[in-house]
Amino acid sequence: MMLAKPFCAEGMAEQAYTVASDNETTGEEKSSSPIPEIAIGIDIGTSQCSVAVWNGSQVEVLRNTRNHKLMRSYVTFKNEMPSGGVSNQLSHEYEMLSGATIFNMKRLIGRVDTDPIIHASKTLPFLVQTLDIGVRPFIAALVNNMWRSTTPEEVLAIFLVELRAMAEVQLKRLVRSAVLTTPVSFSRFQLTRIERACAMAGLQVLRLMPEPTAIALLYAQQQQQIVHENLGSGIEKIALIFNMGAGYSDVAVTATAGGVSQIKALAGSTIGGEDILLNMMHHLLPDMDNIFSSRGINEIKAMGLLRVATQDAIHKLSSQANVQIDVDLGNGRKICKVVDREEFEEVNQNVFQKCESLVTQCLHDAKVEVEDVNDVILVGGGSNIPKIRKIVMGICKREDIYCGMNPLEAAVCGAALEGAVASGITDPLGSLDLLTIQATPLSIGIRADENSFVPIIPRNTTMPARKDLTFTTVQDHQAEALIVVYEGDEKSIEKNHLLGCFKVTGIPPAPKGVPEINVCMDIDASNVLRVFAGVAMPGTQNPVAPFMEVRMPTLDDGQGWCTEALHRTYGSTLDLITVQKKVQQ
Repeated sequence: MMLAKPFCAEGMAEQAYTVASDNETTGEEKSSSPIPEIAIGIDIGTSQCSVAVWNGSQVEVLRNTRNHKLMRSYVTFKNEMPSGGVSNQLSHEYEMLSGATIFNMKRLIGRVDTDPIIHASKTLPFLVQTLDIGVRPFIAALVNNMWRSTTPEEVLAIFLVELRAMAEVQLKRLVRSAVLTTPVSFSRFQLTRIERACAMAGLQVLRLMPEPTAIALLYAQQQQQIVHENLGSGIEKIALIFNMGAGYSDVAVTATAGGVSQIKALAGSTIGGEDILLNMMHHLLPDMDNIFSSRGINEIKAMGLLRVATQDAIHKLSSQANVQIDVDLGNGRKICKVVDREEFEEVNQNVFQKCESLVTQCLHDAKVEVEDVNDVILVGGGSNIPKIRKIVMGICKREDIYCGMNPLEAAVCGAALEGAVASGITDPLGSLDLLTIQATPLSIGIRADENSFVPIIPRNTTMPARKDLTFTTVQDHQAEALIVVYEGDEKSIEKNHLLGCFKVTGIPPAPKGVPEINVCMDIDASNVLRVFAGVAMPGTQNPVAPFMEVRMPTLDDGQGWCTEALHRTYGSTLDLITVQKKVQQ
């Protein structure tokens, strides 16, 4: 168990905060009493984090003891008691890159060691090792010349403990519940890891909101206020939201009227500022991977120096045409180079092309013409990059962007609004008469049709949702069927996220293609996924085998080896093929 720093608020006894282990729950979690306070909103960014709360009349972004609204997302393991970016003041940027500090946990959490994101993270100035068998990667911080192992969940939990303590000092009350923002591309397995980290920090998660959905809620409130001020009825406004942070890029198209925001389409990718940084680091030092492969103290220091210099150059290129990079990596390696904006854009052409495809895909999925878009909202740190702004504005054929919200605070403000609404708070002026109609960010389906992914609930389906599809057997006298549930949008099952599996047994003996196995998927308003399966024979109305109901995901870890184990154990003997391609409503 990891002990975090105690705090003392006015009128409250000093209280020590602990990070519970994965198997523990806090006393507050065991309580079934209703939540008496307003839930806070938390935006956990890959590089920065912020907290906000509804103060009774508006959303207030909280400040830490250094009067900062934005806090660095990291945890340092120098001493027996780890400290994070909420309470810890680094003496210099290089201290964060000394090997003792873990960051980028949002990029690492819930991923297995075969994931390309994990392999790209081996350039981080701490230890990331893989076995490449589809299990959790090994992550460690360098403490007193020894590696101290940890997990992204533990790092995030320690950070959340500090955030919670900071919020309690500011609000002078206990904080038990929160609404957190997450990337659109997060799998349900990653969402469960976020929930686990919150539980370890003693926080109950009321909602996990895709970041553009939180921004859409803030936009809906602002439009509602404009209507009230003008004493009008309000017309539907369509907005395109582009959010690019250090770790992820998200796009949403939302239709807003009367405080109701309907998400018409979502699109997300793991492309972010971290990819831009890595591209530039490889451009400046092409043999970087070989140079830093030994992961010694000197290599980690050199890696940190290169990272800081490159990051600083990227920030400067947002406001100036070129930048001089001078960095001494030691062992006779020096980089002295002038990089201009054109070269920077060429090096990151793949990132900008992906951003462009996300915007066009989202508009296409929403069935919205660019001429019908009323506002273009650019948020996140990446919104400062001139090329990004040019791409989005060019696609939308706009010359100006929506300027009604702070690009770095929009997501957390939306989360705070949802926290107030979810806590049952009402406002006499109607500022909280808000509703967001959400959509599924990823398709959900099963393995069928010769090892293919067959979606049952397509991407961008309005939630709550319930859809089903009928399958049949592939073997004569097949007595069992294996229902393997995946989430994603790739045709190949290997490229999608495995959520779990279960067997349907008791299928009556019959030639292949005769039994009908109906698989139904249900997502409720809280985004809980349940999968149902039943067997029927032609000419009968009632199921002939036990009716199955399973809540997903069922996997706790090791998606890669689970997939391989299923294939080795069953092969194609328990597979299914689709009877009807049309999804029933």
